[in-house]
Amino acid sequence: MSRLDDLNIRLMVEGPAVSIYVRDRCMAAVGGAQGDNQGINQGSTGMMTEQGLAYLVWRDGQPYLAAKGGETPATPEQVEAIRKFSEDLSTALST
Repeated sequence: MSRLDDLNIRLMVEGPAVSIYVRDRCMAAVGGAQGDNQGINQGSTGMMTEQGLAYLVWRDGQPYLAAKGGETPATPEQVEAIRKFSEDLSTALST
C-alpha cells in the first residue's frame, strides 16, 4: 500500500470482486486481486461532479464529462487529472 500512499491514492472499499480507489475527485473500480491468477482489471476512471460520477468521453475530438442526465465539456485540468490518476493507479497496482 505504500506505493498508493506515495501517490496520494486511497483504497476506499475493498470487496471480494472489486475495490474502489480514489484521489481528490477521481475514482476507479478495480477488479481482481494482486495475488490471483487472473490479474488486476482496472476499470474506467471517473470524476465526481455536481451531477454525480462522470466519465471522460470524446465527441468530435472534444472532451466531455458524461454523467447520468447529460454531458458537460471537460476542462484541460479535468482531462489531465483523470489521465494522471489512471496512469498512477495502474503503475501502483502493477508494482
